Amino acid sequence: MSNCITRFFKAWEIKDAETRLTTINSAVTESVQYSDPRTNEPLNGIEALSHYITMFSENAPGWSAEVVKSDIISGVTRVTVAFTGMGPDGCQQVQLGQYFVEKDGDLICRMIGFVGTGE
Repeated sequence: MSNCITRFFKAWEIKDAETRLTTINSAVTESVQYSDPRTNEPLNGIEALSHYITMFSENAPGWSAEVVKSDIISGVTRVTVAFTGMGPDGCQQVQLGQYFVEKDGDLICRMIGFVGTGE
């Protein structure tokens, strides 16, 4: 699996804004496109993506995002990510998401995410 994808999801749990932005920059192209069920429309560019990830970090303090499975077909990487943290009930929770990632060289240029794994 690509290190840029691992770095990208590691950024979701970084509290320091500057370090988080540096990590995002190391994983995606300047013109990255990102969509998931929580975005009203595709996000374009690092600034919009960084803002979105910052909102996640602020709304889910202490949560992590870890790649737990991936495979590649025809240049598209399918990634399963476990979002883990304390729920409002004080119990540890895991939510899975599945992402389809396209790269330009060693960086993510497009990513589409879905809730769950389609099962």
